[in-house]
Amino acid sequence: MADLKKMIAFPMLAAFSLLLCPSATAATNATNEDMMFINYHIHIGNDLPYDMPPGYPSLNLHCRSSHRDIGLKAMLPGEDYTFDTKVDLFATTRFSCYAQWLEGKQQYFTAFRARRDEHRCRKYHNSCLWSVRDDGIYFSDDNSNWFNTYPW
Repeated sequence: MADLKKMIAFPMLAAFSLLLCPSATAATNATNEDMMFINYHIHIGNDLPYDMPPGYPSLNLHCRSSHRDIGLKAMLPGEDYTFDTKVDLFATTRFSCYAQWLEGKQQYFTAFRARRDEHRCRKYHNSCLWSVRDDGIYFSDDNSNWFNTYPW
């Protein structure tokens, strides 16, 4: 009979403690669930030289995922190509972009990949920061340190 009381008492005590202190369980679950509700901001800045001779094309940038086409944009120096996304249930969200500038200067790059970026892009206001420059496409997760991730 004592064993039966212990078998019933322990689950009831555990359930009661969860009712009194739900924050421990909620904090753990909220971290995982909230990842799906975070709105990530992808910024791709045109930081190409301003002193281009007349007749040179502006930067052409086109980004898309398997479910969403952000569109083609002809960008002037100093312009920003911006879009938002959320991470899907299986963390497979991915946006690829095609950048073209001058003849021979073209590059495909991944502007957002959930498994790679959901943590590193949270560092700076949930933003993935990209900069298109004359020697390649740079990434920053803090808007201070830039890395040439995709050279031309």
